Amino acid sequence: MRRLLAAAILVSSFPFLPLQAEAQTPGTRLRGEVETVEGSLLTLKTAEGREAKVALAPGFSVGGVVPGKVADIAKGSFVGVGARPQPDGTLLAVQVFIFPEAMRGTGEGHRPWGVLPDSTMTNATVAETVSRVDGAGLVLNYPGGEQKVTIGPEATILMAATAETSELKAGAQIAMTASREADGSYRTSRITIAKGGAKLPY
Repeated sequence: MRRLLAAAILVSSFPFLPLQAEAQTPGTRLRGEVETVEGSLLTLKTAEGREAKVALAPGFSVGGVVPGKVADIAKGSFVGVGARPQPDGTLLAVQVFIFPEAMRGTGEGHRPWGVLPDSTMTNATVAETVSRVDGAGLVLNYPGGEQKVTIGPEATILMAATAETSELKAGAQIAMTASREADGSYRTSRITIAKGGAKLPY
C-alpha cells in the first residue's frame, strides 16, 4: 500500500510521463518558457512561439526533471522510451525517462505514442545494455514481449527530481497537459519543470 501511494504521488507530479493512462486523458500538451506568474495565472511562451494563458488549479502540483546519461541506464532499470520504429524492426529512441523505483511497473507495455507522429512508447525493464560509440543499445522486456532500442546522441534522457512551486517563475522551462477553456485559455493542475539544463519533455 505504501508503494502504491508513493507511485500515485509521483504520477501526479509528472504529467508528461509515458503512461498508458496519459493517452486516454484528453488535453493539450504545452511546452515552453514561463513569461509571468501573477497569482494563479501563468503566461507561457510555447515552444512554437505563441503565447498561452494558463490558469493554475487550486492545489496544483509541480515535479522536476533533470538530465540523465546513458550510463544512468543500468540493467534492471525501469524506463519509458518514446521512439520511432526503424526498417529493421528495432526502435530509435527520441526520449528516455528513467523511472524512480517507486514507479516500477507503471504503464508497463508497448503501444503507440500519441505525442509524435509514427512513434511508440515502451515502459519496460532493461534486460540488456550494449555500449556503442554513438550511444547505446537496449533490450527492453515487458509482459508478452521485448523491444530492441538504439539510443543515439540526439535522444533526450531524463530523470525525476523534486521541485517547488517557488521555482515556477519567469524564465522557467516547463511542460504540462492542460484543458482548453472556451475563451482559448488553458487550465492545469500539474506542471513539470526542466531543471539543471534538462531539455523539455514531450
